[in-house]
Amino acid sequence: MPVSANDQTDIAAALVRLYVFLAQYLDRCFDEAARRDYPDSELQKHLDETRRQLMDILSVNPVVKRKLADECDRILHLGASCLKLGVADPKTREAIQAERAVLKSKTLALSDLVAVYRALA
Repeated sequence: MPVSANDQTDIAAALVRLYVFLAQYLDRCFDEAARRDYPDSELQKHLDETRRQLMDILSVNPVVKRKLADECDRILHLGASCLKLGVADPKTREAIQAERAVLKSKTLALSDLVAVYRALA
């Protein structure tokens, strides 16, 4: 089934949203104000909805779907461990910063792609 330009834009925008929400989840490990100002339940709701939407879309490609699910699970587990145990452990802090850097790169690249797609529409 052919995918329209609008569909491509929507998929890329959903990936951007997911990566932003995952980054916000990790940011909460280091920022008390972020935890206080953006309630966990609200962030979790947005994360769950965006992830569900993408898993539905990616069902056409099980390999990519599995990769994204693994990435989400890894980041959510890391963030949960951090929030539970704190970030005093240097390895945990380093792992969070590494994941955060990857999320930032993906978000920037996909944001540019979405901007180009929208400009062409």
